[in-house]
Amino acid sequence: MPTLHSPTPPYHPPVKRSVEIAGHKTSISLEPIFWDMLREQANALQMPLNALVARIDAERIEAPTPSGLAGAIRVWLMCATAAAGRQPNT
Repeated sequence: MPTLHSPTPPYHPPVKRSVEIAGHKTSISLEPIFWDMLREQANALQMPLNALVARIDAERIEAPTPSGLAGAIRVWLMCATAAAGRQPNT
C-alpha cells in the first residue's frame, strides 16, 4: 500500500483523470494517494485500472444508497486495505 513517502505529498488536492466504464468515458477526481492505491490494487488483482473502477462502480450501484463514484472508490480502497490487514498469517 502507498505510504506517506509517495513522490506526491499526501495532502494534495484531487486530480481529475478520465477512465472508461462500459465503453463510456467519465472523469474522476481523487487525491494522488488514492490514485496510487487504486493502481496498486489493480496490479495486485492483475486487472486493468478501468476494469477495477468498473467493478467498484457496479458494486456501488447495487448499494441501497449509492454514493458518488469517487467516494465509492475511496471507501472500497479503505475496505480493501483493512481486509488485507486482517488476513491471517499462513
